[in-house]
Amino acid sequence: MAGNCVYAMLPCFLVLLHFIQVRAMGALSPLDPSSFSKPDLAIMKHVSIFWNVDFDKKILDGSVAINFEVLQSTSELILDVKNLTIEKVELDGTPLQYKVDNEVPPFGAKLTITLPKPAATGDKLKIIIKYITSPSAPGLQWLKPKQTLGKTHPYVYSQGEPVHARSILPCQDTPTVKFTYDAEVTAPKEFTVLMSGLRSEPKNNKTSFQQSVPIPAYLVALAVGVLEYRKIGPRSLVWTEKENIEKSEWELAEVENYLQAAEKLCGKYEWTQYDVLVLPPAFPHTGMENSCLTFLPPSVLAGDRSMSHNVIHEIMHSWTGNLVTNTNFEHFWLNEGFTVFLERKVSASLISDKEEARKSRDFHSLLGLQDLTDTVKDHLGVTNPITRLVPDLTGGVHPDDSFSSVPYEKGSLFLRYLEDLSGGPDVFDDFMRSYIKKFRRQSINSEQFKAYLLDYFKDNQNLKTVDWNTWLYTSGMPPVIPDYDTSLAKEVSKLLSTIYNDNTTIDYNDVKKFTPHQFIHLLQELINRSPLTVDKLRTLGEIYKVSESKNAEIAYRWLRLCIRSRDLSKLNDVFEFVNNQGIMNYIRPIYRDLYDWKEVREQARENFLKQEPDMFHVAAYTIRQDLHIN
Repeated sequence: MAGNCVYAMLPCFLVLLHFIQVRAMGALSPLDPSSFSKPDLAIMKHVSIFWNVDFDKKILDGSVAINFEVLQSTSELILDVKNLTIEKVELDGTPLQYKVDNEVPPFGAKLTITLPKPAATGDKLKIIIKYITSPSAPGLQWLKPKQTLGKTHPYVYSQGEPVHARSILPCQDTPTVKFTYDAEVTAPKEFTVLMSGLRSEPKNNKTSFQQSVPIPAYLVALAVGVLEYRKIGPRSLVWTEKENIEKSEWELAEVENYLQAAEKLCGKYEWTQYDVLVLPPAFPHTGMENSCLTFLPPSVLAGDRSMSHNVIHEIMHSWTGNLVTNTNFEHFWLNEGFTVFLERKVSASLISDKEEARKSRDFHSLLGLQDLTDTVKDHLGVTNPITRLVPDLTGGVHPDDSFSSVPYEKGSLFLRYLEDLSGGPDVFDDFMRSYIKKFRRQSINSEQFKAYLLDYFKDNQNLKTVDWNTWLYTSGMPPVIPDYDTSLAKEVSKLLSTIYNDNTTIDYNDVKKFTPHQFIHLLQELINRSPLTVDKLRTLGEIYKVSESKNAEIAYRWLRLCIRSRDLSKLNDVFEFVNNQGIMNYIRPIYRDLYDWKEVREQARENFLKQEPDMFHVAAYTIRQDLHIN
């Protein structure tokens, strides 16, 4: 998931005005600046969900029964909501008074429930809220039949991260709070209902789920479509539309091997079932780690398993993100930086030759560094506060606006630096297992991680030299870059000099032995350099057989090169790609490139506005900023 910094583009007086407005509405919780809720008073422990899926009205109609534990004497409960119609609130069958404050865009609103009498510390309360969602709920995407592969039935799926769960159910929408849940969902007979919990067989159009491991609200996930499944492992099914089921079964056949490699590194998988749902193309992310049910885009179906790192990344979230969770989205790197770090270690562990495994891990880290450099230096800017590993979101900055590669790649690089200082992978692997065991089922912040690491390695003098303030709280690139093995990258660098030499001939043998990721590295290096002439780029594409690749990472970078070389003949291909591809990591940089191409800027805007009604909220919201559309 990549993001855009709107905060950095706002005039200072507008930021201040928004800050005052948010503070006045009570959004600046001491625990989470993105939440109205007050879990320090009473905390959600369990939720029972009852939904009826109405495709005609594009709503979820139902109720939630929320079990609270009172932590401090209080006469009210405060929850997050967004675009919800609250119909009734009850305690023990007695209607309660409640108030929904005016909305504070884009955070939603505060729901205050008044108790009939003050609750004392230690009290247990069960509040039932009857409500319906809005057809425009940002956490739900309702697909028309034409947006599915089958073209016959509609489809709906959720995306609660970072703080859109409040548009799906009233809740304490902060990762500070974790709770268990059960659910009963009613849908038309021909539809399959999936959620982020253990599924029971449907009865009378009702499907039940249980999630006994506490999760944050953003992991309460739902998908409803006409689906098929295949068994791909002893604890794994893959679900998708029938048109993609065979491709999905083959592409994901190694999931159990990935799970076992992850368990070897991180400890037991605690979620019992690991299923995968391959979604229609509108899905805006490269993956979403919903507990028990990973969401993946169809772009993973490259036909050669070259996108396996996406799957492994979501598997690793089962430990870092889902089991150990950032306390709020200022500390998002504790979710994503850790997961990228572990993803690369697990991917390397699947290579039998240890030397090749080491080279592969370092090469993928170099690709990440390349992405980080592009984000910090060319997109956000080195002084942008969003490039801090721990950004400050207390000024009314929505977490959607702070998303970028920084928490992923700067976070992973920081962990690699700490690993090197600690004594290497063997020593640091033991620490990681200890860290996960220590904080499992908890939400923590960066200072807690720092304290635990320094205590664990209290006799390690090297770690006492770490400049924590610069790493965590200073903008720009990391202060130290690890000494990565560059042997696989050097093959690409050698070829680059050939490509830019007018006296040499481009030959397919130059790239015949490249791995897909070496080819991705080549294309990214070309993006970062001066544009090739249209003729030379066309020759390169033809001889290197770029169009034959089914890898979306390659296709996306190739189209960016065509834009940078101002090849008008490829413009239709560019629009076809962004119109049939929901992943923001791909379409946002393309739209930014199109915006910079003044001759086609208005065409890009017109194309986006035509597609916007069918796009997921967060994708449309951020691309509007990229194209400077008010």
